[in-house]
Amino acid sequence: MSANEGIVFNIQNFSVHDGTGIRTIVFLKGCPLRCAWCSNPESQLMKPQLAFNPMKCLTTEKCTRCMDNCPQDAISPSPDGLIAIDPEACIHCHTCAEHCAANALNVYGKTMTVKEVIREVEKEAAFYARSGGGMTLSGGEALSQPDFSLALLKEAKRHRIKTAIETCAYARYDDLKAVCEYLDELIVDIKAVDDEKHKKGTGVSNQRILENIKCVAAEFPDLRILIRTPVIPGFNDTEEEIRAIVDFIPVQPSIAYELLPYHRMGQPKYAYLGMEFPYEGKALEEGIMDRLRIIESEANQRFKQKQ
Repeated sequence: MSANEGIVFNIQNFSVHDGTGIRTIVFLKGCPLRCAWCSNPESQLMKPQLAFNPMKCLTTEKCTRCMDNCPQDAISPSPDGLIAIDPEACIHCHTCAEHCAANALNVYGKTMTVKEVIREVEKEAAFYARSGGGMTLSGGEALSQPDFSLALLKEAKRHRIKTAIETCAYARYDDLKAVCEYLDELIVDIKAVDDEKHKKGTGVSNQRILENIKCVAAEFPDLRILIRTPVIPGFNDTEEEIRAIVDFIPVQPSIAYELLPYHRMGQPKYAYLGMEFPYEGKALEEGIMDRLRIIESEANQRFKQKQ
């Protein structure tokens, strides 16, 4: 795949998160992490994925278009009146989704060119101008597609669109540095500073992440950087864990810190993809965010005083 095209699984308009003002967020496929609490499981693999939402299915009594059009006969009726897909027979042509009248079958991810993405982003240009917003690249991990991400940011700048990227920073520093040249804002996660804890929660070491954050803060001292921590029950939801993260963050006025409370909004997508949700039944302790917000506030005051 060339730098001019990549795999996108969603373009979300009118967002007021992931950057200043009103944003269009471009979600790219692929992620090197496997966070147990991931809210976008459809983002992890670098390929389109078929998903089935049984709540939308009209049942095989009323509709058999997916079965009738499957070239491999990989879809059959299930005992509950819905459908069953044989993973051994399925060749991932996604013809079934194309013929699904109720959109119970859909595909997460499609190949798009830079021109196609920017055309979608530009539709909301009037809102960017009024709010100071623009385009944010997210995922998955946008830097899993570094050439495409860089090409998107360059083209956005050519169209005078403000840019941001939301990243876990698990990437080659050269790739992170390259995109920073075309960013107005960098949003980066720190989930834990203890390496073993990070490995258990995400499947990878945090050494590259922490080193990248230090390097980019030093090399781009004027770039607005928002460091965020998703607060996850049983993983990093203690004052000790959050203080350890805050103590790591470089103290400079261009940096701010934000806590994101854990949510389960992505849980249904696990079932649609035939995946198990690892965080079933888990929730944050009542009042914990109020206590952690004090640490967040103290950190941001300290960063500002560095001016």
